[in-house]
Amino acid sequence: MTEPFRQSDENPSGPHQAPSAPHASAAPQQPGYPPLPGFEPTPAGPAHSGRRRARGPVALLAAVALAAAAVGGGTAYAFQTLTGDDSGSGGTRNVNGTSVSAGSKGTVAGVAAAVSPSIVEINATTGSGKSTGSGVIITSDGEIVTNNHVISGATDITVRTSDGKTYKARTVGTDSKKDLALIKLEGASGLKAANLGDSDDVQVGQEVVAIGSPEGLTGTVTSGIVSALDRDVTVSADPGRGQEQGQGQGPGGGWPFEFGGEQFNGDTGSSKTTYKALQTDASLNPGNSGGALIDMNGNIIGINSAMYSAGSGSGAGSGSESGSVGLGFAIPINTVKADLGKLRAGAEG
Repeated sequence: MTEPFRQSDENPSGPHQAPSAPHASAAPQQPGYPPLPGFEPTPAGPAHSGRRRARGPVALLAAVALAAAAVGGGTAYAFQTLTGDDSGSGGTRNVNGTSVSAGSKGTVAGVAAAVSPSIVEINATTGSGKSTGSGVIITSDGEIVTNNHVISGATDITVRTSDGKTYKARTVGTDSKKDLALIKLEGASGLKAANLGDSDDVQVGQEVVAIGSPEGLTGTVTSGIVSALDRDVTVSADPGRGQEQGQGQGPGGGWPFEFGGEQFNGDTGSSKTTYKALQTDASLNPGNSGGALIDMNGNIIGINSAMYSAGSGSGAGSGSESGSVGLGFAIPINTVKADLGKLRAGAEG
């Protein structure tokens, strides 16, 4: 999108096993668990010191400490590894979905490498011109979630994936009241679907990554934190209003919305709807709409939908002042998941 303030299934891949501390000639034990308190492995080498190994709770604590040190991720990550819960948010995961490698967990680079193949650039042609936005692949055959205002009124939709391939897409369903839409690629298969997390577990201050196509720069990665929860963002509920506003065509254009009693990107009109949004300081710019807000385990926790910029308030007309100032908003992913049935059924509105 080019507006100054943008509105801007799943199968666990299986538990990871925590590396166990090496013991030469050690008897078999259950994968990922420390030795039982009374277990005495045979010492390596021909010589035997005659000293017995520590038994009981001391041995158990030592083994746990070794396991945590070996994975290098602290006790929280060690717990996730031993229990097989590496979703980080309690959300379900797609069997073909994104997965941050163990050595890169918790890093922006790791999240970007894992999730970027699941984020696309969307170019929509409408009666008013063209607009650019982003989307998130949710199935390997090309279902994509985006913002309704990205494709509202589109007569032609072209999608470019991270590997440079382009596809034609059709609109499956829309929900203007939540500013969500589902589109489907034609002839796609084997795509990397994103893991949809649990936005109810999101906490203020946690680190996040945003990926999208601001100003058509496909696959742009930014990072920040969750600044606030449950922000009331009001948008137009008129499905055709995005087309009327040009959907971000040049400075001053864009999807209108309201926040804190002030309008941005123009008049939202008389038909409005308000949704609860996640607030983030990760940089969002025109074109990020419909892209992903991601936790540090690679789970999608929100769909980026709006951004505040210095030149996008009521009466602001200077395009040179546009750009992110660290006030962005995303539709919580649980809102998206609750709406998928309706979108897949071909709902319009």
